[in-house]
Amino acid sequence: MRDPSSLKQQFLKKWILGLQVCGSGKQNMSILERKKAIELSADIALASTRDGRTCWSRALIANASKHDDNKVLVQHLLAPESERLKNASIGLVMDNKRVRCKKILKRSCCIKRVRKSEPQVVLAKSIAKRMVNRRTQVLKSLVPGGEFMDDISLIEETLDYIESLRAQVDVMRTLAKATELVNGK
Repeated sequence: MRDPSSLKQQFLKKWILGLQVCGSGKQNMSILERKKAIELSADIALASTRDGRTCWSRALIANASKHDDNKVLVQHLLAPESERLKNASIGLVMDNKRVRCKKILKRSCCIKRVRKSEPQVVLAKSIAKRMVNRRTQVLKSLVPGGEFMDDISLIEETLDYIESLRAQVDVMRTLAKATELVNGK
């Protein structure tokens, strides 16, 4: 486990830097543009705190790098390691297309038939397995890059992603409280 305070400090530094980069481009931003800039800079700052060591962080960087508007921010926040991380992210997307094709092929070849005379235990196992598969699919849709992970990697990545999101929320709450105190007095 990482030290939560150092994670929060890293995130805060990179997030403030990202907000400065986003704000320097336009002076008269609409509320929607500001919201998008805050979300984007927070996502990239969060991903960059992991230095591309996790699948979810590479997926966030890859998604942000797709749009031309975001490339400046991504390059600025990832600075020296930006090319390595972007290439790793692109490789991740390309490799995962191959994995997905193998999975589709495997599913199409292995069609299982359920017999009418199976005992209740077998039916209960199949129902439980379907429930686990459904929940796994939901989890894969929630974690960035999760649709390309196996079940064990998915759990590890999810735990790391939750830890990072908690740190992000704590930093944002602290910043919001500090802003309220300054503006309130």
